[in-house]
Amino acid sequence: MTQDQWGQLKQNLLNTVGKNNFATWIEPLEFVEIADGVASFQAPTTFLGNYVSQNFGDLIVHKLNEGGANVRRIHFRVGTSTPRPQAPAARPAAAPAAYETVTASAAPAAQPRLADAPETIRPATVESITDSPVDGAIAQDLLPGAPLDARFTFDTFVVGKPNELAHAAARRVAEGGPVTFNPLFLYGGVGLGKTHLMHAIAWELQTKRPDLNVVYLSAEQFMYRFVQALRDRKMMDFKQLFRSVDVLMVDDVQFIAGKDSTQEEFFHTFNALVDQNKQIIISADRAPGEIKDLEDRIKSRLQCGLVVDLHPTDYELRLGILQSKVEQHSQQYPGLELAPGVLEFLAHRISTNVRVLEGALTRLFAFASLVGRPITMELTQDCLADVLRASERKITVEEIQRKVSEHYNIRLSDMIGPKRVRTYARPRQVAMYLCKQLTSRSLPEIGRRFGGRDHTTVMHGVKRIEELRQQDGQIAEDLELLRRALEA
Repeated sequence: MTQDQWGQLKQNLLNTVGKNNFATWIEPLEFVEIADGVASFQAPTTFLGNYVSQNFGDLIVHKLNEGGANVRRIHFRVGTSTPRPQAPAARPAAAPAAYETVTASAAPAAQPRLADAPETIRPATVESITDSPVDGAIAQDLLPGAPLDARFTFDTFVVGKPNELAHAAARRVAEGGPVTFNPLFLYGGVGLGKTHLMHAIAWELQTKRPDLNVVYLSAEQFMYRFVQALRDRKMMDFKQLFRSVDVLMVDDVQFIAGKDSTQEEFFHTFNALVDQNKQIIISADRAPGEIKDLEDRIKSRLQCGLVVDLHPTDYELRLGILQSKVEQHSQQYPGLELAPGVLEFLAHRISTNVRVLEGALTRLFAFASLVGRPITMELTQDCLADVLRASERKITVEEIQRKVSEHYNIRLSDMIGPKRVRTYARPRQVAMYLCKQLTSRSLPEIGRRFGGRDHTTVMHGVKRIEELRQQDGQIAEDLELLRRALEA
């Protein structure tokens, strides 16, 4: 069989196995020869050769015989070969120079079970979630990373006070220079930008340092790879893969909590990479010390680097995110009018989750385009009625009173009682201020909940705390901590 015939066969395989499987597993193979019923191919890694043999071997033999060749089995050679033009420089192979695998007989074989091949096996350097090709499409050292989302870059990340430290730390790591803090641990609630920053780091490193082996995957995928390696008795391949990377990025690490064997392997992988001065980036939904059922030794190592909290978004950041998204939607829906005040309304009403906020805006633009109407406040309230109802503040006066009394370590009865000493009066004013800001209760109603006080007393307390918030850093910090606790 000639190289041209192999090229035609590859096109046939592309139509059979699909674009993603082809780009990841078939494209890196190089045809060598057919001799004595054995088709030989050059594979960049042992891992890739094993995977192709197990999942696509019968199919390749079948297609070769359909093309007129007399092939009984396939043979893979692993080692150096002519470098692919778009691939990063290969690292020395840790596997033997060659190995051989034997497929089933040459009789027409059934279609291999492609569903068994995990979709997330694609390395980050192959393509994004949107299936758009990326420069350096096939890395020679194929690694079990997850796909990257082309939308999640530093250019599309809106920076504000709640996330400026996390953004700055991510930017520093993405420079690909000497490791200054290891690991970088990002944590925060749902929809605050952890995954966005992780993807942005990977994209930036791929551009600035294509020589680095960068692997991004979720903790669940790490666990899946580990279980798969145990099942297939390929733990040495697993260890070699994950301990030969330059940058390891693990998202949502809280999901390995309680999985003892996975934690053990993660612990040893972590130590091996740190010992080699390789960068590790981790994300979770809470601080390392607060992850239940995570081993203490892992918590300790996660806390030894830079731990950064992505705070809940404030009004200014949410408005900035909406303004950024409006620019993108305006290109998709040209000529669509947006009434003043709509973005401000959404930024104020949808405060818990950035994903919900972005989804609401997408839905609003699509609806307005379909019905052919400008985006007015009335249309916004009609279109997003369910989202707005779900996002309404449900914080009660009683919750605020309880949180404030706990924060200042005083009894609830003293805070709402008649005593006017400063120890109780200041927390009482803080609670009144938060009730005014976080609930829809009127001043007279708030006064009644605080021991039957007059609304003018509440008004004075709110005004006093507003003044102190500008002057006293401790009061400002207390208010922020309490607000976050109540909105969590």
